Amino acid sequence: MAGDLHTHTNFSDGSYSPEELVAAAKKIGLHYLAITDHDTIDGVRQLYENGLYPDRIVNIIPGVELSANHPERDIHIVGYNIDIYNEALLEMIDKIIEARWERFSEIINILQTKKFNIREADVLKIAGTSRSIGRAHIARTLVKIGAFRNVREAFEKMLGKGSPAYVPRYLPEVDEVIDEIHQAGGVATLAHPKLVGDDDLVEELCKKLDGLEVYYPFHKPDETQHYFFLAKKYNLLITGGSDFHGAASRFVNELGDFTINDSLAEKFFVKPPN
Repeated sequence: MAGDLHTHTNFSDGSYSPEELVAAAKKIGLHYLAITDHDTIDGVRQLYENGLYPDRIVNIIPGVELSANHPERDIHIVGYNIDIYNEALLEMIDKIIEARWERFSEIINILQTKKFNIREADVLKIAGTSRSIGRAHIARTLVKIGAFRNVREAFEKMLGKGSPAYVPRYLPEVDEVIDEIHQAGGVATLAHPKLVGDDDLVEELCKKLDGLEVYYPFHKPDETQHYFFLAKKYNLLITGGSDFHGAASRFVNELGDFTINDSLAEKFFVKPPN
């Protein structure tokens, strides 16, 4: 069968609970499922603490997608097979989440000065269980109140870099993110390299990382081939996934619409201790 090594739950900006995501993976017959929420590992921890991870049917890979600092580009590094209770990693994540909350309040203030009828409580209702409040939650709220047609338009016109309500936030440096993932026993990979928007920068990052997300819905065939050869050049693990959020505005609508072969996915799976 196949696997998906890039998915999100409602503990960050996905729509599915961790339990719903695992159930969906079982229903479609996925062998491998990596849960890689933005700046949080709470979803995987919930599964573990409720006796649902490890699972006998689908091989769950604990992960996290962390943003790293760069003045112009969005760099997202995914850590796989991390220790979900590693203190140093959790401290860094807590610092990132605190910065998210500060930015959240500032963005809401800006939107209100621009006469958008939006409150923090409205966004928190959309965010649900997530502690990792992000611009996607604000964008969904703006769509819900009719300010924009979809999430993409909200980012393009109001929330993206260079837009009126864009607010920067604290992000750890690339080397710090990689080091913390390694300290937590994981492997560090670059997510969706095409979205970085600078292939020279991608190649520089490849010299520091363990893996590269070659297979991604947004990559065209020639781009996939380019990243495949780049991964081979630097002897990197090849990963891939759907970036599933459970929202129609994303690249895939349903879990299983975009998968990778077991032969690739199994390299990221480490059997959890009993």
